[in-house]
Amino acid sequence: MTSGTSNTIEIDLFTALEDKGLRKTSARSAVLTRIESANDAFTAEQLCRDLPEVGRATVYRTIRHLVDAGALCKLPILDGAPMYSIARIEHHHHTICSKCGAIGEFRHSTVERVMRSLGKEIDGEIVGHRMEIFIICKRCLSGTNDGG
Repeated sequence: MTSGTSNTIEIDLFTALEDKGLRKTSARSAVLTRIESANDAFTAEQLCRDLPEVGRATVYRTIRHLVDAGALCKLPILDGAPMYSIARIEHHHHTICSKCGAIGEFRHSTVERVMRSLGKEIDGEIVGHRMEIFIICKRCLSGTNDGG
């Protein structure tokens, strides 16, 4: 779900951890393999359930390191645990379906122009921003989504 100009990037989760000085372990490898196979956004608890052989602390620490490295996006969900998705576009924002939880990524130059304009009006320096737009996705609107 991309609009505007987008630069798709290939995220190597193993490299993201190595760049943070973390060594490759079998537990981390299992977490990364599971994340890479995810078709949709996921919660840390889903990973813990899917990987009973990996300690809960390892799952949460690995996710935190990947978020800090910019390889995963942490999405605060209304009335729920945060969800995570692999960052596939350099700087981007998200749509979140309020029915099924489907996550989309988008980049649009208008958002960045608004931020530059706001920067002139705000008493201080903007150091970052994040945008999540809550929607009802096309699949839920059409009634074809089993998750809704």
